[in-house]
Amino acid sequence: MSRPLTFYEFFAGGGMARLGLGSAWRCLFANDFDPVKVSTYRANFGDEDIHEGDVWKLSPDDLPGQADLAWASSPCQDFSLAGARAGLTGGRSSAFFGFWRLIEALNAESRAPRTIVIENVIGLLTSHGGKDFEALCRALAKEGYSFGALEIDAAHFTPQSRPRVFVVASREPRAGLTGDSPFHTPAVRAAYERLPAELKGLWRWWPVAAPPTRNTDLAAILEDGAVWRSSEDTDHLLSLMSPAHRARLADGSVGAVFRRTRADGQRAEVRTDGLAGCLRTPRGGSSRQTIVVAENGKVRSRLLTPREGARLMGLPETYQLPRLATAALHVVGDGVAVPVVRWLAEHLLEPLLRDAAPAIAAE
Repeated sequence: MSRPLTFYEFFAGGGMARLGLGSAWRCLFANDFDPVKVSTYRANFGDEDIHEGDVWKLSPDDLPGQADLAWASSPCQDFSLAGARAGLTGGRSSAFFGFWRLIEALNAESRAPRTIVIENVIGLLTSHGGKDFEALCRALAKEGYSFGALEIDAAHFTPQSRPRVFVVASREPRAGLTGDSPFHTPAVRAAYERLPAELKGLWRWWPVAAPPTRNTDLAAILEDGAVWRSSEDTDHLLSLMSPAHRARLADGSVGAVFRRTRADGQRAEVRTDGLAGCLRTPRGGSSRQTIVVAENGKVRSRLLTPREGARLMGLPETYQLPRLATAALHVVGDGVAVPVVRWLAEHLLEPLLRDAAPAIAAE
């Protein structure tokens, strides 16, 4: 039988990449510096694989064996349009280089991962006019990897708008594993066109197919028994909406609301297309989404619950969340959508790796 594929999970958070990879994979090592996330990881997967601490303080000796895959969902704030766009030199996103020096050291020991996935916000493609993405591709090329990028929105799988870039790099790309994909978006193609010729020569157009049409919407993931706000609080929320947004709340509609600061002051903006907005870490009141339901001529409102956030990330009902809502939403809001990882594993990573993976003799 085939041996399990192995992986390192950097910036592991609550282990959502691990869940998405599934039972055909075995974790060799996981790392995160956030105590809440590490505690959540341990609650769901045990103590054996997770290491709590700064990635810069790790050495190659901490990493056992040679993994088939290194997964890195490095901090995204400096690439995000919501952040300062500091790029790879930014304080948070520079954690990427703490990870990358380990890859360089492993390569020097002839045990670099066969494949790498780097997941981040789509701002990675355009940060500093594309120079950060070029620097990333150049770093991959220097260590012997060819690479390509896919832009995948979690909305293909769960009712949450969450576009992310997945840079997939391989030291041994399979011949013929190339082709069209709906995830070769205009942003990905533009990022490719900005690369110099020598990096374009290492580019791979990974042929990941589209999933079946999603059959759930925001209403389907709502939790029974949640506590609704007072009518006064709901009226205040509605007062922050423009007439166009209030008009979206037709009878029978279910929506998700963010509070945003606009030129004319604070505004509440609602979407009623069956999707939640992108989950965020709850660092302030405006970052936590509000659920609104219009029925029988009235509108009710309440905050999104942690379990609803977990469902939007594709986490199973058995997944253990932190007890406090803020901590739970911090874990899920900083994660990667589980079904996106599963789709990527099934349709690219496993085909990419399995032909060269040695087999284990059947007992």
